Amino acid sequence: MSKTKFIREYALNASPKMIYPYLSTASGLEQWFCQSVNVMGDRIFNFIWDNQDHLAEMSSHRTNRSVRFTFLGPNRMTTADSGYIEFTIDSSELTQEQYLRILDYTDEGDVEQLAELWDNLVQNLREIIGG
Repeated sequence: MSKTKFIREYALNASPKMIYPYLSTASGLEQWFCQSVNVMGDRIFNFIWDNQDHLAEMSSHRTNRSVRFTFLGPNRMTTADSGYIEFTIDSSELTQEQYLRILDYTDEGDVEQLAELWDNLVQNLREIIGG
Protein backbone atom coordinates (compact mmCIF):
# COMPACT_ATOMS: atom_id res chain seq x y z
CA MET A 1 0.00 0.00 0.00
CA SER A 2 1.32 3.47 -0.83
CA LYS A 3 2.00 6.04 1.84
CA THR A 4 -0.11 9.14 2.33
CA LYS A 5 1.49 12.40 3.44
CA PHE A 6 -0.88 14.42 5.61
CA ILE A 7 -0.06 17.94 6.81
CA ARG A 8 -2.28 20.02 9.06
CA GLU A 9 -1.74 23.15 11.21
CA TYR A 10 -3.59 24.06 14.38
CA ALA A 11 -3.44 27.33 16.31
CA LEU A 12 -2.71 26.81 20.00
CA ASN A 13 -2.87 29.38 22.77
CA ALA A 14 0.19 28.30 24.74
CA SER A 15 3.94 28.82 24.71
CA PRO A 16 6.27 26.33 23.00
CA LYS A 17 7.72 25.47 26.44
CA MET A 18 4.26 24.44 27.59
CA ILE A 19 3.32 22.54 24.41
CA TYR A 20 6.58 20.63 23.81
CA PRO A 21 6.37 18.15 26.74
CA TYR A 22 2.96 17.00 25.44
CA LEU A 23 4.62 16.14 22.12
CA SER A 24 7.88 14.60 23.29
CA THR A 25 7.34 12.68 26.53
CA ALA A 26 5.50 9.44 27.22
CA SER A 27 3.41 11.02 29.98
CA GLY A 28 2.51 14.01 27.81
CA LEU A 29 1.60 11.97 24.73
CA GLU A 30 -0.45 9.56 26.84
CA GLN A 31 -2.74 12.40 27.91
CA TRP A 32 -4.02 13.27 24.44
CA PHE A 33 -2.49 11.15 21.70
CA CYS A 34 -3.01 7.47 22.48
CA GLN A 35 -4.15 4.95 25.05
CA SER A 36 -0.73 4.43 26.59
CA VAL A 37 2.93 5.18 25.88
CA ASN A 38 5.93 3.33 27.27
CA VAL A 39 9.58 4.19 26.82
CA MET A 40 11.42 1.03 25.77
CA GLY A 41 15.01 2.19 26.05
CA ASP A 42 17.01 4.87 24.33
CA ARG A 43 14.57 6.87 22.18
CA ILE A 44 12.22 3.90 21.55
CA PHE A 45 8.58 4.54 22.38
CA ASN A 46 5.75 1.99 22.42
CA PHE A 47 2.50 3.69 21.42
CA ILE A 48 -0.57 1.66 22.30
CA TRP A 49 -3.80 2.14 20.35
CA ASP A 50 -6.70 -0.30 20.70
CA ASN A 51 -4.47 -2.56 22.82
CA GLN A 52 -1.96 -2.94 19.96
CA ASP A 53 1.71 -2.02 20.25
CA HIS A 54 3.33 0.33 17.75
CA LEU A 55 7.06 0.82 18.28
CA ALA A 56 8.60 4.08 17.14
CA GLU A 57 11.96 5.74 17.47
CA MET A 58 12.25 9.41 18.37
CA SER A 59 14.37 9.94 15.27
CA SER A 60 14.81 13.69 15.68
CA HIS A 61 13.90 16.45 18.08
CA ARG A 62 14.65 20.08 18.75
CA THR A 63 13.68 21.20 22.23
CA ASN A 64 10.56 23.39 22.25
CA ARG A 65 10.46 23.22 18.45
CA SER A 66 9.89 19.77 16.89
CA VAL A 67 9.88 16.01 17.34
CA ARG A 68 9.62 13.12 14.88
CA PHE A 69 8.65 9.54 15.65
CA THR A 70 9.56 6.98 12.98
CA PHE A 71 7.63 3.74 13.26
CA LEU A 72 9.70 0.57 13.43
CA GLY A 73 9.21 -2.76 11.74
CA PRO A 74 9.09 -6.16 13.46
CA ASN A 75 12.87 -6.25 14.01
CA ARG A 76 12.94 -2.75 15.51
CA MET A 77 14.39 -1.48 12.26
CA THR A 78 13.35 1.41 10.06
CA THR A 79 12.90 0.86 6.36
CA ALA A 80 12.82 3.19 3.39
CA ASP A 81 9.03 3.36 3.60
CA SER A 82 8.65 3.51 7.40
CA GLY A 83 5.80 5.74 8.43
CA TYR A 84 6.37 8.64 10.77
CA ILE A 85 4.66 11.43 12.65
CA GLU A 86 6.29 14.81 13.07
CA PHE A 87 5.12 17.60 15.37
CA THR A 88 6.49 21.11 14.79
CA ILE A 89 5.72 24.21 16.82
CA ASP A 90 5.81 27.36 14.70
CA SER A 91 5.42 30.90 15.99
CA SER A 92 3.87 33.76 14.10
CA GLU A 93 6.03 36.83 14.64
CA LEU A 94 3.19 39.07 13.54
CA THR A 95 0.43 37.71 15.81
CA GLN A 96 2.59 35.94 18.45
CA GLU A 97 0.38 32.86 18.07
CA GLN A 98 1.75 29.32 18.19
CA TYR A 99 0.88 26.76 15.54
CA LEU A 100 1.23 23.03 15.83
CA ARG A 101 2.04 21.53 12.43
CA ILE A 102 1.42 17.81 12.17
CA LEU A 103 2.98 15.79 9.41
CA ASP A 104 1.68 12.25 9.34
CA TYR A 105 3.23 9.91 6.79
CA THR A 106 1.13 6.81 7.00
CA ASP A 107 -0.54 3.88 5.24
CA GLU A 108 -3.92 5.40 6.01
CA GLY A 109 -5.45 6.31 2.66
CA ASP A 110 -8.63 8.13 3.70
CA VAL A 111 -7.54 11.76 4.12
CA GLU A 112 -10.94 12.88 5.43
CA GLN A 113 -10.89 10.22 8.14
CA LEU A 114 -7.30 11.12 9.03
CA ALA A 115 -8.22 14.83 9.23
CA GLU A 116 -11.11 14.04 11.56
CA LEU A 117 -8.85 11.89 13.74
CA TRP A 118 -6.24 14.67 14.06
CA ASP A 119 -8.91 17.34 14.65
CA ASN A 120 -10.23 15.29 17.59
CA LEU A 121 -6.76 14.55 18.98
CA VAL A 122 -5.70 18.20 18.85
CA GLN A 123 -8.99 19.22 20.47
CA ASN A 124 -8.05 16.90 23.37
CA LEU A 125 -4.65 18.63 23.55
CA ARG A 126 -6.28 22.08 23.55
CA GLU A 127 -8.51 21.08 26.45
CA ILE A 128 -5.48 19.94 28.46
CA ILE A 129 -3.30 23.00 27.83
CA GLY A 130 -6.18 25.47 27.90
CA GLY A 131 -5.47 26.78 24.42
